[in-house]
Amino acid sequence: MAFSTRGRGDSALADINVTPFVDIVLVLLIIFMITAHVMEYGVDVDVPRTRQVQDTSKELPVINVSKEGQIFLNADPVNINELDKKIEPMLGKDRAAYLRCDKEVVWEIPVQVMSELEHAKVKVSVVTQPLEAAPKKK
Repeated sequence: MAFSTRGRGDSALADINVTPFVDIVLVLLIIFMITAHVMEYGVDVDVPRTRQVQDTSKELPVINVSKEGQIFLNADPVNINELDKKIEPMLGKDRAAYLRCDKEVVWEIPVQVMSELEHAKVKVSVVTQPLEAAPKKK
């Protein structure tokens, strides 16, 4: 016995319910918005504060030096002796990179990193944070 809708006016419901799809997309969007600022550099480095900070929007490789003296290229750990080989494919026509060092790191390590980058003919820009504005006296 076959079922037929001929002559009845009933038709199969062929609409897709998009509400669950929209819910999932919104949850993923919220998760992305919460974690996006964490993915900025990937390594927690407390850079020193200075009076003058140059604001730049160049997309350059970032060499991070943690408080413990570990060296990272973007978020990947790297040996200082392999830094020039690892950074070479990331360099653009500017041949420049950012250096972010924790303010409590031993000074010898950033100097060695800058020396390696200078040997590889890479221009180094140091990353700092602006000083907090002191409250004005009345």
